[in-house]
Amino acid sequence: MSTQNYLTPPEITKVTIQTGIKKSEMTIVNMVILGILAGAFIAFAAEGSNMAAFNLFAKPETYGLGKVLAGSIFGTGLMLVLIAGGELFTGNTMILAGVLDKKVSIKAMLKNWFFVYIGNFVGSLFIAYMMYKSGLFSSGANMLGAVTIKTAVYKVSLTFVQAFYLGIMCNWLVCLAVWMAYGSKDLGGKIFAIFFPIWLFITSGFEHSVANMYYIPAGIMAKGNKALVDAAAVLGVTPEKLNHLNWETFFIKNLIPVTLGNIVGGGVFVAAVYWYVYIRNRKAFEKKVNVEETSNAA
Repeated sequence: MSTQNYLTPPEITKVTIQTGIKKSEMTIVNMVILGILAGAFIAFAAEGSNMAAFNLFAKPETYGLGKVLAGSIFGTGLMLVLIAGGELFTGNTMILAGVLDKKVSIKAMLKNWFFVYIGNFVGSLFIAYMMYKSGLFSSGANMLGAVTIKTAVYKVSLTFVQAFYLGIMCNWLVCLAVWMAYGSKDLGGKIFAIFFPIWLFITSGFEHSVANMYYIPAGIMAKGNKALVDAAAVLGVTPEKLNHLNWETFFIKNLIPVTLGNIVGGGVFVAAVYWYVYIRNRKAFEKKVNVEETSNAA
């Protein structure tokens, strides 16, 4: 390892593989518990960013500025996951590097993904329920609840292809944040490594499966409050759009395609690409050099 305050990309690749090995060897109980914590942390980031920016989201001319503000807060969720401790499905897509390096079995990877995903869902849903019961959705003359509903309606109105590609771009950036955090040797470096890619992903409007485990259930719960529904109507949420917001559309129209996109974004465009460049090709190069040296010596 280098003596500098950060790791090089080849070193980060090795750390990612070792981290994937450890993750795959965790007990199911720990996967679920840490998954619940991570889901809650991401949900906290989601509700906090909405609280900060809902007035900006409500107006087309300030919508982009609202995304910038929300993005500046949302990174706190991933900071809590990586520094305080948690297991996040989207980051764990990089276990694929360990599979490609034959250090982790496909079965072990899928087991981790499944139980962490379940934990993330429970944690996110719990925060959504508490937010609804807390009455905070009535903030800003019911506008926070209205924006929560409108956001959920938008997310379940995406086509499969749209949700899939938005999921790819999202987790490409999220896993780069995790990747760079692995490469930092101090706490401040990890925070900065996380902050900027997450800020970019939220500002861009990409789709994160675990964040959506908060956003959409929160909207479904909020639509049970007439005052919030009336406020959402002012923002253009029609009864037809509201009827389209339900648990079925949550899973089919958003969660499934976004999850698949997240797997491609983090597993392929980060873990697999860097494994190929820094592990597989380096091994092939070293093997070729050794063969040539042996041949020359003979």
